[in-house]
Amino acid sequence: MSCSSTLTSRERVLKAIAHQEPDRIPIDLGGSITSGISAYALVRLRNHLGMKRPVKVYDVFQMLGEVEMDLVEKFHIDVLPVEPLSLFFGMRRKDYKPWKLPDGTEILMPGNFNVEIDGNGDYLLREEGNPSKPIVARMPKGGFYFEDLSLIHFVDDFTPPPLEKIKGQRKIKEEDLEFIVERARLLRNETDKALLLGPWPYVGLVGVGSIPNFLMLIATEKNYVKELMHLREEETIENLKLLWKNVGENVDIVIIDGWDFGSQQGELISPEDFLEIYAPHYRSINAWVHQNTTWKTWQHICGSITKILPILVDTGLDILNPVQVSAKGMDPSWLKREFGSRLTFWGGGINTQSTLPFGTPEEVENEVKEMIRIFGPGGGFVFAAVHNIQPGTPPKNIEVMLQAVIKYGQYPLNPELMEEGKASEHA
Repeated sequence: MSCSSTLTSRERVLKAIAHQEPDRIPIDLGGSITSGISAYALVRLRNHLGMKRPVKVYDVFQMLGEVEMDLVEKFHIDVLPVEPLSLFFGMRRKDYKPWKLPDGTEILMPGNFNVEIDGNGDYLLREEGNPSKPIVARMPKGGFYFEDLSLIHFVDDFTPPPLEKIKGQRKIKEEDLEFIVERARLLRNETDKALLLGPWPYVGLVGVGSIPNFLMLIATEKNYVKELMHLREEETIENLKLLWKNVGENVDIVIIDGWDFGSQQGELISPEDFLEIYAPHYRSINAWVHQNTTWKTWQHICGSITKILPILVDTGLDILNPVQVSAKGMDPSWLKREFGSRLTFWGGGINTQSTLPFGTPEEVENEVKEMIRIFGPGGGFVFAAVHNIQPGTPPKNIEVMLQAVIKYGQYPLNPELMEEGKASEHA
């Protein structure tokens, strides 16, 4: 697959974020833990392509595989991740060792990854893989990823912790900071890629307890939640200050949060509560980044968020991911028309719940072409699938998806492509 390029990947991505048309639409696969690929699917893709090197699992929570440089170069991927040494459950991405997925697929896991098997055949994982520490995650028998037990279990008598008790818990660990600094320096010096800083455990307006318990707190203990959000803002900005001081312009974009406010059918929070509880803090975080760094801000929110999206855009956010166009009301034409001049859509490229895993290669190509037609004009679009590519996705479909971006994503966009879209809209 040939691809003549006039810009570096970094230039291409930054130009798209500036709402200008680069030489082609930038591509992300593996640039973050929400634009990645399941290790199951990655092994099969590499085998399909004749690339037999073992796959490393770098996010144990979602069992995502590391997209290495041979694939990056083959498919002209423009983004690379800069993330902490430990992402979830204290699993350090070093000293990799062989392991087999439940279906027998051979992969490589972090050195401190150790599982126990309970009476049901479920895999249990303890913090840092340490047998003396509590169980923090479970992969059900026959499952594909680990459940974070702290996020899913509703506690009837849940009492939120005093703020003084949790203050300071999110200070960046020295080993994570060192890893981020070295990773950014190495990638900046050795590649031309845009670098996406994902300091996941250390930024964002994170709640307490499980998701169900925290949603109850929003309804019943609003003053506590508002005080918590003030604390989370302070923590986030302090950590961003430390990262800017040590990383600086060696990265281009920073992830500021990954809280999912939407479900398939609508928001998990009312627009009024979002405006009161969250928006002021997102506005402060975005403002600090824009006033003190060269970075662009990037936020992950799944689901249908049509009612809170205007509020979110007004906080000064630069980039939205994963753009779940299959969720209720998230019509791509409406998104582009209403917000395309102010917001970059990083995702929305293809539906990972239906078309990519279950469609034909032709259907995959047609959907990619249609999303390029809608999101592509005027820049403001970085191609990525809607969230991570799931297990069982045919490798041919993934290959066709990436090839289609190069085929149809060259600027200026083919006038025939735009005319096809107009014709289908009026059919």
